[in-house]
Amino acid sequence: MATSTSREQALRRLPLSYSLALRLRDARVAADLICEYVGIEPSALAGIYRIGEAKLAAAQELSYLTNNEESA
Repeated sequence: MATSTSREQALRRLPLSYSLALRLRDARVAADLICEYVGIEPSALAGIYRIGEAKLAAAQELSYLTNNEESA
């Protein structure tokens, strides 16, 4: 079984709309399709990315802190 990266693990912790938008963007899916899948207007997409990246960074930091506390 392949191990997941810390980014993948953090993406799994995000609310579905943010995780899906970031995953689709990473896969180079067209912005209009991402909006359709996530159920948002195109004008909201940049905000979804921005909030999703912030949530992703927080989830990665939490994972890092949790892993370091367990190993201490």
